[in-house]
Amino acid sequence: MSDRIVRAIGLTGGIATGKTAISNYLADTCGFPILDADIYAREAVHPGSPILDSIVERYGAVILLPDGNLNRPELGNIIFCNPSERQWLEQQIHPYVRRRLVEGTQSCISASNPVSPNTLTVVLVVPLLFEANMTDLCTEIWVVYCSPEVQLQRLMQRDGLNCDRASARINAQMPLAQKCQKADVVLDNSSTLDSLFAQIDMQLSRFSI
Repeated sequence: MSDRIVRAIGLTGGIATGKTAISNYLADTCGFPILDADIYAREAVHPGSPILDSIVERYGAVILLPDGNLNRPELGNIIFCNPSERQWLEQQIHPYVRRRLVEGTQSCISASNPVSPNTLTVVLVVPLLFEANMTDLCTEIWVVYCSPEVQLQRLMQRDGLNCDRASARINAQMPLAQKCQKADVVLDNSSTLDSLFAQIDMQLSRFSI
């Protein structure tokens, strides 16, 4: 397996721009393994974890639900209105997420069939890929884009947020236009899913998979 190429696609973008639609398509249509930073971030704060203990110590028991799980809406109300608190939280969670992404990539390599085609493709879905300085984990970066108006409307509808709260969550991330400038591939999800999937197919055709 020493001559195999590992293609690690770092999939990112703004909140509610369509990362899940793309990762599902890549998994279902292409069979690519998906490593999702959001899943690892939820693992990091499961009941009894040291990171959750640190969060409770900082914010008090109000940050917990009755069953002991993290009260995510309550935490969101704190961090999305306070950049310093958001930075503190990210410092707790990002190292764990990074470690799990590295472990997941290595597991995919170890589990791959050595007689299969020479390229192994893994998709790392990392919403804060740039903000968390995880671009070194990828061989190429795909950013999914949609217009600011569409993004805001999708987020409000998806999470049941008013305009101010949705805007605060969008503004907490690196501007989408800036992410696009750093991307190897930009996928425009302002239109239909068929249009989005056609763009994905075109990008995949550039690389022997």
